[in-house]
Amino acid sequence: MDTLFIFLQSLDGASIAKAAIAIGAGIVVIAAAFGIAKIGESALKSIARQPEASGDIRSNMIVSAALIEGVAFFALILLIVALFV
Repeated sequence: MDTLFIFLQSLDGASIAKAAIAIGAGIVVIAAAFGIAKIGESALKSIARQPEASGDIRSNMIVSAALIEGVAFFALILLIVALFV
């Protein structure tokens, strides 16, 4: 415990902030990937149940995935801006 305390004291505030930004970016990317994977899974199950509605399901899946990617890119841009401020 003392070693960890000494290590944390040796770090300045900027490096801790950079580490937090890196962790935040990782969380954003993982969450976006998980969300898009769930959309794909649900779309495949829906198409398997109702093949005649595959066009509508596919278009809704693409729109939903695009919205998730947009939110993920926005979060990453905010993290990059926070890195340089």
